[in-house]
Amino acid sequence: MRRLTWFVGLVLMLVLGASAASAQSTLEILRAEDRRAPTAEDLATIRAGLRSSDAPTVAIAVRALGRLERASLIDDITPLLQHAAPAVRAEAATAIGQAAQAWKRDTPAHASIDSTQAALVARLKVETDADVRAAIEDTLGRLPYATAAQVEIAERAMLDRAAKDWFGVVQGLFRLTRFQRTLHPLSAPARAVLVDLHAKPNSPSSARVRRLALDAYLTLGPPERSVIEPLSHDADAQVRRLAMRGAAALPQHDGGAMLIAAAAGDASPLVRIEALRGLISGHADEPCATLVKAVGDRDTLVALVAIDELSKCGTSADAVSTLTRLTAARRDLPREWHRSAHALVALATASPEHAAVAFDFPFITSPTWQLRAYIANVAAILKNRAALERLADDSNDNVREAAIDALSKLYGHDADPLYIEQLTRTRAGYQALRAAALALVDTPHPDVAKPPLQAALQRLIAEGKDNSHDAREAIAKALAMPTPSPVSSQKLQKIEQELTADALHRLAHAHARIVMRGIGTFELTLHTDQAPATVVRFARLAEAGYYNGLTFHRMVPNFVIQGGSPGANEYIGDSPFMRDELGLLPHLRGSVGISTRGRDTGDAQIFVDLVDNPRLDHDYTVFADVSRGIDIVDQILEGDVIERVEIIPSGMSQYR
Repeated sequence: MRRLTWFVGLVLMLVLGASAASAQSTLEILRAEDRRAPTAEDLATIRAGLRSSDAPTVAIAVRALGRLERASLIDDITPLLQHAAPAVRAEAATAIGQAAQAWKRDTPAHASIDSTQAALVARLKVETDADVRAAIEDTLGRLPYATAAQVEIAERAMLDRAAKDWFGVVQGLFRLTRFQRTLHPLSAPARAVLVDLHAKPNSPSSARVRRLALDAYLTLGPPERSVIEPLSHDADAQVRRLAMRGAAALPQHDGGAMLIAAAAGDASPLVRIEALRGLISGHADEPCATLVKAVGDRDTLVALVAIDELSKCGTSADAVSTLTRLTAARRDLPREWHRSAHALVALATASPEHAAVAFDFPFITSPTWQLRAYIANVAAILKNRAALERLADDSNDNVREAAIDALSKLYGHDADPLYIEQLTRTRAGYQALRAAALALVDTPHPDVAKPPLQAALQRLIAEGKDNSHDAREAIAKALAMPTPSPVSSQKLQKIEQELTADALHRLAHAHARIVMRGIGTFELTLHTDQAPATVVRFARLAEAGYYNGLTFHRMVPNFVIQGGSPGANEYIGDSPFMRDELGLLPHLRGSVGISTRGRDTGDAQIFVDLVDNPRLDHDYTVFADVSRGIDIVDQILEGDVIERVEIIPSGMSQYR
């Protein structure tokens, strides 16, 4: 769907050309949305925007109502499906889908879903704009239906448009396959449409349609070779990648192994990674030999995936020998430890006796904490309690967390003194506190555990940070009490301090440059139009140097990279929490989002989609896209350092 960008830089337009009253009204809507409209006054402010004569203001107000995720507001949103401006109608369709998510928490009357669905279907029949139809079809696919009949109506509405709305129909069917397949599996005609869409013209412009169609098709059950084989030669690398998932699911006699073996030499690392993952399940004749060869792949991530997959090759002497050799690879440089760490974990699974020999003292004392965290995983596999107890006293919180988790699973409450010791560390990270508290749940020594648990909880409450929530929740569980909220002075800071006309003016068409130490630079286009509060927060932190020296701590090949945590883990970031800004922007390869652990729990950690991830749509904010340097993103490894993030405001040259 083309970007609905005629209202990009809305505040810039208002500040320069419209009345001060209009600009202030728009800002008040954005601020009320960011507060999540806790008062009747905030809700009235947003509703007033629906009556504006300025279409961009109406679009922002509609979007804000949807982001509140209150089903009661659908009645306010639905009339906007008939607004004169297509951008407003598209926002309204998407906002209905977002508001309806409340029905996942509070089961609605069937009539509520019926009436909402009927309004969408009626508009779809008369809608003339393809982008608006796509937004309606997307929402029809993700409404939380209660009956099979409702799913059938949604499917039929999309099938009626299949001949013209390629993208919208396949997107809607994808949502149905994801959310409704247990309630009502897709009909044979709908499956036929997905297969037909696979064969749409083999051109870049239709590649996203083919990806979505194939992704949906693969969720329906065992694939057919007649569908998968042509797509394994598709011009688009992501289609070929998905075809490898399908090939791995083919029966052994159906030739899936041949397709996978051929793809192991594909030009794209995305395809080679997926092929290597499918070798064992695809029943290739000599999968372990192919994996051993792939260890030498020119792309580091492909090589690491090959090493990981060798964990399944314990009966192959060549594989065990290769892993043993790799454990001795260089591990004293920032970007050289990965092979030995992955190899030792794989070896521990494939051949514990060989791993026990390779498990030496220098690993535990490595200056690279990430390597020590991997060693904790190895010690867990080998049930090496002495190593785990030593690592539980490590100087790094992430290493201690891994060791505590392992001790808890292997030895339960026999290691309670170690868990309690974690709670008494005044500077223990949230992740280590969380692991220790969970290990103490149902302890047979409550009198000993309760005082340090209570003391740790009081420290976190007094600290007043939103993102200690997971640790507070774990401690409360150990104490068998409700999770207390922090007493936060940060929560009292006014939204106006960040979300201002000046900030939005300056960032209306801004870009960001992320410089990776020893790798290169990639550029972002910031979507201030769709995610203004997120962009403003990201820009403020970047310009304050917050991200400088932090890392990308999570790397999942063919999924995402995630970074920007001062603790290099998912539990520690900037506080207070950010609000989600969900909407029309999809998660495509190169999209940049905010990591969360539930609604409105962003703490400024960012992630980059390495492939199209439509399952993340409408759940994670997209606030930017990689506009230059995706090849640099593809080279990022776990632990790589963000040298700095530079913001390039409106009116300045994007590149130097």
